[in-house]
Amino acid sequence: MTAHTLTGLVAGDFKERIRRPVYAVILLSAVGLGYLATPARETQWVIMNIGSYRGVYDSAYIGMATALAGALWLTLGGFYVVRDSVGRDQDLGVGELLAVTPMRTVVYFAGKFLGSVLVLASMLGVLIVTALVVQLARGESTAVDPVALVTPFVLIALPMVMLTAAAALIFETVPLLRGGLGNITWFFVWLAIVLVGQAPQAPFGGMGVHAVVMTMRADMAAQGIESDGQEFSLGLTYLDRPLKTFEWSGFDLTADFVLGRLVLVVVAVLMALLPALWFGRFDPARGVAKVSAPSDVPPAADVFAPPPGLARPRTLMGLPRTEVRTTGATARLVAGEVRILLRGVPRWWWLGALAISLAVLVLTSFSGAGLTAASAISVAWIWPILIWSRLGTQRHEHGVETLMAAYPATGRRLLAEWAAGVVLTALVGAAPLVSAVITSGTAAVGTWVAAVLFVPSLALALGVLSRTHRLFQIVYLVLWYVAVNGVSLLDYMGLREDGPSFVLVAALAAALLGAVFLVGLARRDVRV
Repeated sequence: MTAHTLTGLVAGDFKERIRRPVYAVILLSAVGLGYLATPARETQWVIMNIGSYRGVYDSAYIGMATALAGALWLTLGGFYVVRDSVGRDQDLGVGELLAVTPMRTVVYFAGKFLGSVLVLASMLGVLIVTALVVQLARGESTAVDPVALVTPFVLIALPMVMLTAAAALIFETVPLLRGGLGNITWFFVWLAIVLVGQAPQAPFGGMGVHAVVMTMRADMAAQGIESDGQEFSLGLTYLDRPLKTFEWSGFDLTADFVLGRLVLVVVAVLMALLPALWFGRFDPARGVAKVSAPSDVPPAADVFAPPPGLARPRTLMGLPRTEVRTTGATARLVAGEVRILLRGVPRWWWLGALAISLAVLVLTSFSGAGLTAASAISVAWIWPILIWSRLGTQRHEHGVETLMAAYPATGRRLLAEWAAGVVLTALVGAAPLVSAVITSGTAAVGTWVAAVLFVPSLALALGVLSRTHRLFQIVYLVLWYVAVNGVSLLDYMGLREDGPSFVLVAALAAALLGAVFLVGLARRDVRV
């Protein structure tokens, strides 16, 4: 009976998750990253290299490069796909049914863990196919070695995604990490895992990178290539010139390495079962009344403003009466969307926004503090991420999307929601605007305006597309991080003078907004 119950939990969880839009988005992103992991010979973008060298594109090298790239992405994006499995059971009432069954809590978490691992493993399976296709397409080596191709996915990527699935369960059962704060926290935890996991002294071999690099350096030395001073790089990097190649014989497995990977798997299993010690089985009396209540989404009650043209009802002879107004409907609709967007925002958040703004202005006023001021400005552009992520998602997450489908002017409602996001962005970005004008003159105004238009456009587009706040949180965190760390091409904040043209950023914002209208109108027509 226990095995049958466990199988049902795993199968149900897997089927439910692969139907979500966010699964398709993360999977397509992983496939794209797998393609970029082994770029064409003449390109200058690369994900894995040792100095000015890379391996010949055979099964061993392409399998390793794609597996490492997949491990990087799926430990980040995959976390947002598999989290909320416990919370969804609470929301759908399944948790209450499970609470009265004799199923043990350990079995419940084992099922959730295996379901999440199966979801992420299915993405790894697609990446294996991608690696095979890329090898044949690149044409540097058409001899396919299935063992060399698949082994890196099994020993490198799979243990890492298992740790990710276990961490998602822990985050769901720790009150402070259940909502948007947990999503942001995981991004920085992921950064630490990536950095520490590549170090030679990483526990249990870390991501397995160090052992791989040692075998590559040994092959380079055997071929007369000096590897000293040739630093290993894992991550999207732009080089001055295309890479040279060397023959890599493949990864030499050792007993110590395999044992370290098995230990990681055991650690992941123990982490996944650990929440059984404090989980309340959806019992309010045990302190877990609402497992899934995300801290970054307000309650559903009273969060929607009246339709445009309608004022608040007034009572006449005991009966409600609606007064029709023909003017100012758009302004009232935007004001209502602003109230919806900002509903439930705690005072500490506003105090934090004020402190960041003051820090920007004070640091800008000190000569020689440009770098510090830029850091404060970058914090200002990440502070409202949990509020931005509400755009395009609240109606679906609160279960009133069908009710709002009766609203006749879909385009006007979407435009008002976007305008509310612009108002918030302009409010929080006021201090960065003043700082930019002080340091760069009025020419910086265009860059600021483009950013104010771009961020809510991105949030609304991803929210409408995925119907979940998590997709924007992960995409925007990555975008913000790479912009802050020197990728000028993606510097939408205007931190550097060599960033993209504000016209290009504004055009991208317009394209995203256009996509929002197309998706919104298409869904309206389907419902009709």
